[in-house]
Amino acid sequence: MDTITGCCLTLRPRSLGIADHHSPQLSTAKRTVSLLSLYKNQKSKTKLTLSSMAAPLQVSAFSTIGARNEDLGTASSGLVGENDLLIVGPGVLGRLVADKWRQEHPGCQVYGQTVTTDHHDELIKMGINPSLKGTKATQQYPYVIFCAPPSRTSDYPGDVREAALSWNGDGSFVFTSSSAPYDCFDNGQCDEDSPIVPIGRSPRTDVLLKAEKVVLESGGCAIRLAGLYKADRGAHAYWLEKGTVEVRPDHILNLIHYEDAASLTVAILKKKLRSRIFLGCDNHPLSR
Repeated sequence: MDTITGCCLTLRPRSLGIADHHSPQLSTAKRTVSLLSLYKNQKSKTKLTLSSMAAPLQVSAFSTIGARNEDLGTASSGLVGENDLLIVGPGVLGRLVADKWRQEHPGCQVYGQTVTTDHHDELIKMGINPSLKGTKATQQYPYVIFCAPPSRTSDYPGDVREAALSWNGDGSFVFTSSSAPYDCFDNGQCDEDSPIVPIGRSPRTDVLLKAEKVVLESGGCAIRLAGLYKADRGAHAYWLEKGTVEVRPDHILNLIHYEDAASLTVAILKKKLRSRIFLGCDNHPLSR
């Protein structure tokens, strides 16, 4: 991968809100994410500060085992604005990205493509113009993010390829992947350039790597995110529910808060980069 110059983002910690469960105090950790660029979000509590642009980008982690016309505003005209965004899979992360993107680009239109119509009313109330997967696309968008999980499709790379066709090539196309493909399981450090699991070894990583290949070939960027969490979901919720299990207690878990992952995604979208891979992690690994 080409050498990328970058800078360091220092983000304020967020409380998990699970102190009464006697959980580790994750809320006190300072989470640092290295990435290519940053921005300052005036309306959020997250502060992103610029450091030198001279150093290569190095992200450290640890190894891990059809909306109503009256609701569409200017979208009903069929015209796509220069900052309009299509979100394929507007779930928890996608909705946070939508909110932060609108803060950065007031007046833009945000579109959301879903597998079912179950949540279309919710999306409309949030100002996201919904559409159904499989509906014939009539327009392309300058910014596209694919953050749908692979669990609800039999052809994940094919779905990503369809999303790439919805991108007009002007702004950015970003795919939110996982840190799972990194081929390291010894609790040692890894970064975005660390070795990955060879194709054919694991069906789980195969589908991610094949989807990433589609993205990179189309000129888009892949963000390999560590374990996403917020107060009521994530690794902490899983292990608290499990109680006692027969696994290594010292095994490292990499995490990143949903809010920080959304901020990272927006920062990369704004840079209009091409065919790059990023690793998003809070830089404060915890053991099970």
